[in-house]
Amino acid sequence: MSSVDRIQLLFQRSIEAKQSAARSLVEPIARAVDLMAECLNNGGKILSCGNGGSAADAQHLSSELINRFERERQPLAALALTTDTSALTSIANDYSFDEVFAKQIRGLGRNGDVLVAYSTSGNSANIVRSIHAAHEQGMRVVALTGRDGGTAASHLHADDVELRVPAHSTARIQEVHLLITHCLCAELDHELLGHE
Repeated sequence: MSSVDRIQLLFQRSIEAKQSAARSLVEPIARAVDLMAECLNNGGKILSCGNGGSAADAQHLSSELINRFERERQPLAALALTTDTSALTSIANDYSFDEVFAKQIRGLGRNGDVLVAYSTSGNSANIVRSIHAAHEQGMRVVALTGRDGGTAASHLHADDVELRVPAHSTARIQEVHLLITHCLCAELDHELLGHE
């Protein structure tokens, strides 16, 4: 198979992953938007976290909310828990890497806030602990997962939302997570600003 054929195949697999996700995730994404809009309308904030590529997704979400997405608007209260290197390294050093998000949530999270947790496998210990910490603070959770949802899925409450990508490849899951992130941002703008 040539390089051109392999690249074409990657495009095709990405398209298929998105089409499969559309069949199962449109309604849950709408529920996540409602949950996040309610939080922001009530003066709450969106905290986000993830590891590796999922950390980049968490930062992407918070930057689109705090700055702007495709429409001019006031900044929305959002913070990625992946960006404070002093907090991350001190927590990892003094306690463990499993606590890097949970401790920040205990300090920054408030009742009514929302945690958006990204994990392609759903098995990252620090993501599972972040979900527990969010619940302790009276927060609700939007979990972006893949595969079978992993451990994280079993720790969600009934009023949380799981956005589980029906794929097994980490790359395909991350590609769909990016699309979901853009859907959340676009629909939040619509909910908060109305029609253009």
